[in-house]
Amino acid sequence: MRSQDYDRLFLSPPHLGRHELNYLHKAIEDNWVAPAGPNLDGFERDICEFTGAQHCVALTSGTAAIHLGLRLLGVGTGDEVLCPSFTFVATANPILYLGATPVFIDSEAETWNICPQRLREALEALRRQNRRPKALILVHLYGMPAQLREVLAVAAEFEVPVLEDAAEALGSRYDGQPLGTFGEVGVFSFNGNKILTTSGGGALVTNNPEWAQKIRFWATQAKDTAPHYQHSELGYNYRLSNLLAGIGRGQMELLEDRVKKRREIFAWYQKHLVDIPGLSFGPTEPAGGRSNRWLTTLLLAPEETSVTPEQLRLHLETHNIESRPLWKPLHRQPLFNATPTYGGEVCEKLFNRGLCLPSGSAMTDADLRRVAEVIKAVF
Repeated sequence: MRSQDYDRLFLSPPHLGRHELNYLHKAIEDNWVAPAGPNLDGFERDICEFTGAQHCVALTSGTAAIHLGLRLLGVGTGDEVLCPSFTFVATANPILYLGATPVFIDSEAETWNICPQRLREALEALRRQNRRPKALILVHLYGMPAQLREVLAVAAEFEVPVLEDAAEALGSRYDGQPLGTFGEVGVFSFNGNKILTTSGGGALVTNNPEWAQKIRFWATQAKDTAPHYQHSELGYNYRLSNLLAGIGRGQMELLEDRVKKRREIFAWYQKHLVDIPGLSFGPTEPAGGRSNRWLTTLLLAPEETSVTPEQLRLHLETHNIESRPLWKPLHRQPLFNATPTYGGEVCEKLFNRGLCLPSGSAMTDADLRRVAEVIKAVF
């Protein structure tokens, strides 16, 4: 098998259909190409209907949504924000935007999300120093629900508001309730590699109408009510365009199909690669949890195999197949080398042992067999 004989298999490429064109054509015909318009309003309604949230504000990125969500929760200069270490840097960067300090928390080994025990340890240590974090960012990594019952109970006990980062988890549920709706505010991402894409984009959801109004105000340069341009607060150019929202509307019509396909891809890999010594798949769905399986991820046990994740990644690359290491823990990033961290052993082990496999919802059985054959050849 030579790499030049095959098209490249990407990790998680956009998967568009014909639905999106209907909304795009209508927007262009009606000249709605601004960060306002029927598609934007409709996309926000679609997200509310799907998630059960009462209010949605569509924005330029999930990062922008986290930034505004933290500001909404009162985060500012000198504050501390609890955050998992095992996540993409966009989860933590907005903490720095606001002049605050992240406090990183290790993962637990089942769902790979923030560890309730480590979270309690951090909060108790901070309380002994008469410090209370301004917020907790709760991430659902790779679309996997965190141990929500336990984490939310700890946050409530210490009176720390929760911003729920469901950037990778649209379509995932916990006890039947969509992720993104358990915290004071929830955040989604519609980046090109997500299960639903608007090319670039994100959204913030909340049940508080005043908060939603405030987010819209900040996201449109905080323009005061006046016939001229007058500004009393700092604002941002964070509103999603009506064109991109049209793509989102078409994608929403197919979201459940996309979730079903991603879950089938995970099950296929698991079934056909289960016999390889030292190879396992994760993370594990918690009781009551249903993951969208945004990316299929595997772990290699060094005590059972001499193959490393990097060797496997490079071998896949020689066959024109994209894969990717798991997130490098933020407490090991140069940007955050002096950041307080509670634990770290679990997420470091996951990073050293893990790899993400191609998981795009347009993958065919032939694509999956191709990946599996290349992986089996290494072992």
